[in-house]
Amino acid sequence: MRILHVLDHSVPLQSGYSFRTRAILERQRARGWQTFHLTGPKHYGATAAVEEVDGLRFHRTPPVGGLAGRLPVAGQLAAIAALARRLEEVAREVRPDLIHAHSPALDGVAALRVARRLGLPVVYEVRAFWEDAAVDHGTATPWGPRYRATRALETWVLRRADAVVAICEGLRRDILARGIAPERVAVVPNAVVPERFAGAARDEALAAEAGLGPGPVVGFIGSFYAYEGLPLLVEAFARVAPRHPGARLLLLGGGPDEDAVRGAVSRAGLGARAVLPGRVPHDEVMRWYGLVDVFAYPRRSMRLTELVTPLKPLEAMAAGRAVVASDVGGHRELVRDGETGILFPAGDVAALAGALDRVLGDAALRARLGEAGRAFVRRERTWEASVARYAPVYEAVLGRGGQRAAA
Repeated sequence: MRILHVLDHSVPLQSGYSFRTRAILERQRARGWQTFHLTGPKHYGATAAVEEVDGLRFHRTPPVGGLAGRLPVAGQLAAIAALARRLEEVAREVRPDLIHAHSPALDGVAALRVARRLGLPVVYEVRAFWEDAAVDHGTATPWGPRYRATRALETWVLRRADAVVAICEGLRRDILARGIAPERVAVVPNAVVPERFAGAARDEALAAEAGLGPGPVVGFIGSFYAYEGLPLLVEAFARVAPRHPGARLLLLGGGPDEDAVRGAVSRAGLGARAVLPGRVPHDEVMRWYGLVDVFAYPRRSMRLTELVTPLKPLEAMAAGRAVVASDVGGHRELVRDGETGILFPAGDVAALAGALDRVLGDAALRARLGEAGRAFVRRERTWEASVARYAPVYEAVLGRGGQRAAA
């Protein structure tokens, strides 16, 4: 089977999106499928039309330049046109059996345009609704004109793709609510390679260098977006810190909300008890995982977090660490309260502080939660098991001969 993936961006850029992509491609190839990969004009940093990264060959689409690339509507239309041109070039070269386009909807529109010309079926994968992310980033208002236009475009693609994949049940429910037939929507959930996290042991030299002391350490490793609620974590940790003199807070990463996070640390007066190393190379992240005893994910409640499951809690569980998370819908799909982690009401500082107080003061509880989380991941959330779910989806669209779903 020859699959041409159409992507917003990819490694070497670091994001949950690019890491999911890499894992999918690795496991699809392990199954004997041939995969080909094209990124859109929003991928940045590419130096050639074709690049090899982590053993994967990526075709690149040049960025859209000029005035058109900077205007809201004209820029999106130009991006679709540029991606469609490049996609047709690549498709004629690699001759795939199907096109697998991954959100945002711009990728889906370009894929459908080219697939119709070439007589190929299209699988469209929804990883998030980008209009919801735009609200958090401040580039759109809830149910405003841009939000509604993006949502309408997404629905247009969903209705015309031969099959749809969602990364979690929350997204699937929203897709079905738009009138998409249930039999056309499959779920391929986020997962991990457990073996990559099995060796997350404490590196005493790194702990000393970072000033983390003996611990226990509460940590967050990932991108700093407003919806992650990290200032809430800082405030909650400050409340319990006096009762746990050795405890430290590690916030590893960076992003749009970094200034707000650092401001919260400063206001809380945590001093050396909060460690913010910034971003580190991806191949060094596992050393930092080994320093954390409790991972905290205080996501705020909004459409994005209620619908979409994150990848990071699965990584923490795979490493055998205790997890404390807000009770947004995306977390409830992953964490079983009191069994594989502790959930607290989203936005409730006192409840988060209480959960942290509980796990920081009970090493046996931390160990029990960590082992239960690791068992859950090994049993239900390996990439081998997740990627196997693509097989019936691909077989169904190929069996239909690429006939288009009704609008």
